[in-house]
Amino acid sequence: MLVLASASPRRLDLLRQAGLEPGRVAPAHIDETPLNDETARRLALRLARAKAGAAHSEGQFTLGADTVVVLGTRFLPKAETEAQARECLALLSGRAHRVLTGVAVIGPDGRSAARLSESRLKIKRLTTAEIEAYIQSGEWKGKAGGYGIQGRAGAFVTQLSGSYTGVVGLPLYETLCLLEGLGYRPNLTAR
Repeated sequence: MLVLASASPRRLDLLRQAGLEPGRVAPAHIDETPLNDETARRLALRLARAKAGAAHSEGQFTLGADTVVVLGTRFLPKAETEAQARECLALLSGRAHRVLTGVAVIGPDGRSAARLSESRLKIKRLTTAEIEAYIQSGEWKGKAGGYGIQGRAGAFVTQLSGSYTGVVGLPLYETLCLLEGLGYRPNLTAR
């Protein structure tokens, strides 16, 4: 059985897009506060591993993931308020940033593996009206960096280098490699 250790509907949709249906969704509630001097890469991988570990039970494949948005050396939050989302969008406006998604899998025998997807994006210079319209859409809620590329904010992206699915929240190539490397054999033709 495959267990998804995430409450993200986007991650579930991406797995389904790849032909995978988790037997269970078990969101892991962990402290996501960065450690002192922790890099974005280490943070994304640590949180992915922690989420997988918190939801794992013997005999199952458990998948955890976490996405971190970084502007320079600054981690942008998962926007929970309009003010946070507005601040993120203002900071990203006209600038390039990185999106890092860590993915971790624990196999039924306890073996584990993790990978990191790193993408670089550039957001067009946003007008106040564009930011306000996006805030009113509500699409920013709970999203790292205050935006979701798979929605209206996709029109803000002028450049993307890396994994589109990684920016959405689950890099499918890396995820399938990890699962298969630990012995998971999905039936990708079944629907």
